[in-house]
Amino acid sequence: MNITVFHANECDRKKCTTVKMEKLGKCRIVNNINKIPSGAIVLNPFAEKAVSYEDYRFVSRRGIVGLDCSWNEVTKSKKFFALSKYHRSLPFLIATNPVNYGKPCILSTVEAIAATLYITRFKEEAEDMLQGFKWGHTFLELNHELLEAYSEADTSKEVVEIQNNFLESKK
Repeated sequence: MNITVFHANECDRKKCTTVKMEKLGKCRIVNNINKIPSGAIVLNPFAEKAVSYEDYRFVSRRGIVGLDCSWNEVTKSKKFFALSKYHRSLPFLIATNPVNYGKPCILSTVEAIAATLYITRFKEEAEDMLQGFKWGHTFLELNHELLEAYSEADTSKEVVEIQNNFLESKK
């Protein structure tokens, strides 16, 4: 699986999941936007289309590109978002990383990549991605019901409907 992460060097490297992923041999870090593979799914919190099984072939052929930057600084990375036509956002999920535990939609890079793998039906690869993180299994356990539902959806539209129905039921 080709996992690339554009690293903006805006975080504490001791807590950085991307740095740990690279040490574990699970991703390749790039600091130059031109080194991002074309045709890969680019995780973009501002994308209009949600990741879904529709993206399976792009993930299997070209991989996933994550953005590792401070959420407070994400708008400064606009150039990153102009890279590819395959931008995808993630549906509602809850973070379990130590920095943002319990916060909705503020996932670490490894959580975002694992969620993308899971939703595109690379479930074993998603579990493997989280190996080496003490809290990794918790992400899959806490979000299991939603991840399963999202992975059973065939289209982005269906993923968004599942998300909206879930959020509506929590009101």
